Amino acid sequence: MKLKYTAAWVGFTAAAMVAVSACGSEGVKKAVDVADRTDAIMAALARATDRTENLGSAEVKVSTATTGAAPISMEGTYSWGGGYAFDVEMDTKAAQMQQLQHAPTTRMLFVDGAYYYDVDPQPSGPLKGKEWMRIDASAVFGEKGAKAFNGAGGGSPAASMKGLKYAKNVEDLGKETVDGRSTTHYRARLDQAQLGKFKDAYGEKDTLSGAITGGAASMTMDVWVGGDNLPVRLKQEIGAMTVTMDFEKFGRTAVVKAPPAAETGDLTEVVKDATGKQ
Repeated sequence: MKLKYTAAWVGFTAAAMVAVSACGSEGVKKAVDVADRTDAIMAALARATDRTENLGSAEVKVSTATTGAAPISMEGTYSWGGGYAFDVEMDTKAAQMQQLQHAPTTRMLFVDGAYYYDVDPQPSGPLKGKEWMRIDASAVFGEKGAKAFNGAGGGSPAASMKGLKYAKNVEDLGKETVDGRSTTHYRARLDQAQLGKFKDAYGEKDTLSGAITGGAASMTMDVWVGGDNLPVRLKQEIGAMTVTMDFEKFGRTAVVKAPPAAETGDLTEVVKDATGKQ
């Protein structure tokens, strides 16, 4: 059934968006130096995380790339002050949404734990006469992953940066210019034991997100922080998936609201059925 295939792909787009040891006096000095640098890096990242969390929202450009598939670019607003939500436009063809949307771009929302896609009303089925398609996050991440993803800011930039607290391998890669702005580039690597709640969201192989990432055995996070202690770019490599977020402006974005129920068709069970995740 074409609708089942399309719904399954749409579910895929939704998932789309260190110890130091030494001996001897010289070894001890080097270890202390490394520890001092690590403390300085973590302090800088903590400042950036706090500022990001406090501002509550941002205008963002997002690119999601997975092995064997064309990148999907999105642009819009993300908010996390009153619960994780976003409102973005994405390329219809890149998202393989042509069966459900004839316009060149498709609007996608995430609010109240579900994804919503602005679609053309269909002549039959669950989307008959409907302007919006709904897919619960549980169809993408599983029940456990959906709770981790949606709780406490979920997959928001603030939550991603808070995830850096799990990292034990962090680096300061120096000054770089990103989007015309001077930044400091930091990198952190998290292995299976350090993934924290990311493991629940991305590491379960029997979910759509797990299928995309290959089970997420590790994660590399790069963040470019500007002089105002705010991220300019955040990149996450999670198994086979890479998500890059460029921040245009923080704060003062519009509240994201779910579409009217009367205009919405729910395809959560169709996605679960199409991918055998019932």
